[in-house]
Amino acid sequence: MSDAAQPTAAEVRAAAEAVKAALDRHLEAVENRTGDDDPAVYAAFNALAAAAEAYDERLYDRYDEVTPFEIPGVEDSLPPYEGPEEPNAVTVLIRRDYAVVEPQRLLAQSQRIADVDREDDGTETPALVGTSVHAALGVLFGEYEPDEIASRHKEFGLEEGDSTLWVAAADELPEPGEWLSTPFDQADPSRVICRFDVSAVFDEDDIHGGPDVTGLDTP
Repeated sequence: MSDAAQPTAAEVRAAAEAVKAALDRHLEAVENRTGDDDPAVYAAFNALAAAAEAYDERLYDRYDEVTPFEIPGVEDSLPPYEGPEEPNAVTVLIRRDYAVVEPQRLLAQSQRIADVDREDDGTETPALVGTSVHAALGVLFGEYEPDEIASRHKEFGLEEGDSTLWVAAADELPEPGEWLSTPFDQADPSRVICRFDVSAVFDEDDIHGGPDVTGLDTP
């Protein structure tokens, strides 16, 4: 079991009760659905998945046991794959969202980066980030690779939102500079080979009367 703070027995029991309630709501939505794409059924399905995931995690953390539940991932909502069986090239699309939760920390870290770069270049004129979050973000993302920012986001005053990575088949490698003006316009879900998503949709707020659950995550 994890050395992190474990949920109490009462929290595990509450998560189990949340699953039972979500099951009832899902069945009620199915019984009263108005069509194949009834949004109430979709929302109830997602709420049930969130409750089951939360219960599974708490059960494991507390008792080192698991459930037989299998939570469908976002890949299950993709259209059938229509790309080549043996792609000659692949396109990797990445999106990560961040909230700027500590602007002063972001500004201070970006100013430190600018100062180090100035010293390395031997420039006497100070590079000022000032109070501009816009400038600070430019310095930060210009200095570090996206993966490093993702692993150190708290250090830079950022909070992670959802993220997704698509690996899609391509017929051939495009010419240099061919798609740079519109890099995401040609994303085709039917050519996605695999997809990895991280989301906070399974937070406790989603189970206990918080915002509606609108998607699933694939850790």
